[in-house]
Amino acid sequence: MVDTSLYAAFVVAALALCLTPGPDMMFVVAMGGRGGPATGVLAAAGVGTGALAHAVAAMLGLSALFTALPTLYHVLRWAGAAYLLYLAVKAFRDRGDPVGETAAAGTGKPHDHRRRAYWQGVVTNLLNPKVILFNIAFLPQFVNPTLGHPMMQFLVLGITLVLIGLAVDSGVGLLAGRLADLLRRSRRVARCLNIFSGTVFTGLAVRLVAVPK
Repeated sequence: MVDTSLYAAFVVAALALCLTPGPDMMFVVAMGGRGGPATGVLAAAGVGTGALAHAVAAMLGLSALFTALPTLYHVLRWAGAAYLLYLAVKAFRDRGDPVGETAAAGTGKPHDHRRRAYWQGVVTNLLNPKVILFNIAFLPQFVNPTLGHPMMQFLVLGITLVLIGLAVDSGVGLLAGRLADLLRRSRRVARCLNIFSGTVFTGLAVRLVAVPK
């Protein structure tokens, strides 16, 4: 179904790309820093889910809408930036209570925070139109039309990219969460972690609207 030599080259290239710090990795680090290891891993899972949806959309040709309707790109771009700013405001307003202490006080449950982290990862990735453009530019380079079934080849490559990204981002989220657990001994440190997260979200929002596609 896929060209084995092209596929091997794709795996190496995808691994190099996923290991390079980028917006998704920074988002996962911020979420893990705020909520702990499990939150970081679930944020990575959310990002992976969004990336899979992008890969399927690109495979089906839905990404061609960006060519026919360039306004759609800008709508998604600004919507994604607005959502990231919303997350930034929430982080800045957080007083620095660790998730575990908040749950023990009866004001929240850890699994609620983790579920939100997953869906925030999904939404953040889905509202980033540059992910769609990346799939358009990157994946077709490793499709061999002479083997037939180009859509299936596209899907295999997309799923592979998602799995590699999920493995890398999950590890990063886990490490960030464990480090945050060690640091979150005081409310002041927890507050600093929330400020860091809010700064990351703000930076990602600015990057999304400021960097040309």
